[in-house]
Amino acid sequence: MDPLFDFTGKVVLVTGGSRGLGYQMVKAFAARGADVIIASRKLDNCEKVADECRALGRKALALAAHVGRWAECDALIEAAYADFGRVDVLINNAGMSPPCASHELSESLFDSVLNLNFKGPFRLASQIGHRMAQGDGGCIINISSTGALMALPGVVPYGAAKAALNAMTVSLSREYAPKVRVNTISAGPFLTDIADAWDPKRREKQPVALGRPGNPEEIVTAALMLASPASSYTTGALLRVDGGQQ
Repeated sequence: MDPLFDFTGKVVLVTGGSRGLGYQMVKAFAARGADVIIASRKLDNCEKVADECRALGRKALALAAHVGRWAECDALIEAAYADFGRVDVLINNAGMSPPCASHELSESLFDSVLNLNFKGPFRLASQIGHRMAQGDGGCIINISSTGALMALPGVVPYGAAKAALNAMTVSLSREYAPKVRVNTISAGPFLTDIADAWDPKRREKQPVALGRPGNPEEIVTAALMLASPASSYTTGALLRVDGGQQ
């Protein structure tokens, strides 16, 4: 095990951890020694991932939670701490980005997008961040999007929520310093389940410097780097993993 990326004895909580980018991050941390907590809305999917991690010799906890709701965020936190006693790394990955013309957007859909992409991550980061600061410290990674940094017609609430997430990262990195580091990964177009709705050409080519969408496993090194103790002087940062999108 490379000592820079040895997470033996660490507890990593990943929301949206049963598929896509979250699934890849869960597997990467488990493969490097971490015990993991996998949270998403569907418990069966979380259990399948947990079983994969247990097969590696790790302790894994599967929890069903809609992290756009504060009560379910709080229940998730209590269950995690009841089982493990702490969380060393929190990855706020769960999100949604349903396309809709702005003038046709319903209030309920607007609220759903903001709740899942910003309100829930704020609740988890603030409550777990506070506990980290009161204890042995830790690391929080917020998964954002280049949609917060560029025009995103038809998905305006999503881009706005991710921009709020970026701002939250900077503020919480000061509020819970020096024992807690808070950083953002700004993800570009990735071939997750969201891409199933893309036309075939878009799945092969993207208007980014590398000319293609990312494969989900290509998010892994960014997450490992930001969570590693070797990144102890990195906080309040935004790391773009977007193939050179402008």
